[in-house]
Amino acid sequence: MPQIEFRSPRLYVDAPLAAGIETPLNREQANYLGNVLRLGAGDTILAFNGRDGEWQAQLAGGKRVDRLVLVAQTRAQDRLPNLTYVFAPLKHARLDYMVQKAVELGASTLIPALTRFTQVSRVNTERMRANVIEAAEQCGILSIAAVEEPVKLERFLSDRDGQRLLVFCDEAADVADPVQALTGAAAQAAAGIDVLIGPEGGFAEEERALLLRQPTVLRLALGPRIMRADTAAVAALALVQAVLGDWRAPLP
Repeated sequence: MPQIEFRSPRLYVDAPLAAGIETPLNREQANYLGNVLRLGAGDTILAFNGRDGEWQAQLAGGKRVDRLVLVAQTRAQDRLPNLTYVFAPLKHARLDYMVQKAVELGASTLIPALTRFTQVSRVNTERMRANVIEAAEQCGILSIAAVEEPVKLERFLSDRDGQRLLVFCDEAADVADPVQALTGAAAQAAAGIDVLIGPEGGFAEEERALLLRQPTVLRLALGPRIMRADTAAVAALALVQAVLGDWRAPLP
């Protein structure tokens, strides 16, 4: 694993990055660097765009910094595991938390799914994207997880690639060893993994029946205690990453 430098501020920049390029800062970025962090022309930060790796960049401008000058690449671009997190949306701060943790745990795509008992009917995807970027900036992550628009659960299931493993977390499932269950599904995960967490009211019976009819599905219990949805997200993603994802040691 490359050494990550956390002493310098990191900034997501939606522009091409290469040595010698000058990239303008928007007003919010300039205010953050100049007024919040008290940085000025000549100071250095780390910049990334999710495509071109991480770069050392020097601040430039007059009294107010207004651009970055790219100096040298510090880390090459990586890629996230083929892991999609599908979830029934939550309210405000708990949704923010869940999105941030999903990014930290390595999800490459986030899909809000509307179920019968979903508590929230409107989802602010721009706020979700802002939380994705903030988590990536703070945790040294180079790739930016995609955020898709909300979709009804039935539509998601009809459109998804049936070769992908669907890990369906269900509080109504019999408690069993989740590590053993995931290990047994390793061969089915080669095409990618979708992890689904439902609402705190649980899945309706017709939704559960539809899920169980999916071609490549694993119904998973998360232990003997009922978890809140944001806690279940962390537990499920951690299990999947540890057993099937990129938490494992690389093969020799």
